[in-house]
Amino acid sequence: MGFGGIGTSGLILLVVLALLLFGPNKLPELGRAVGRTFREFKNGARDLMSEEEPRGGNPSSPVRGSGDADRTADKRTTDQP
Repeated sequence: MGFGGIGTSGLILLVVLALLLFGPNKLPELGRAVGRTFREFKNGARDLMSEEEPRGGNPSSPVRGSGDADRTADKRTTDQP
């Protein structure tokens, strides 16, 4: 049993159904689009998590906004390449 309880026969059925609906020429394009979507979601979630990390310094100081202008004014680079 794998893939969240679908099973091998269910997975094969889904692949055959996808081939019938979209055709073999369209499936690679759909796969790339899904991969791009997941990558953008992961990067967005990572950005949100890095913005919520506690910053060192005085805890009583006001919290800055999370906009791009604040990052440039702060002169700290938090983004990893």
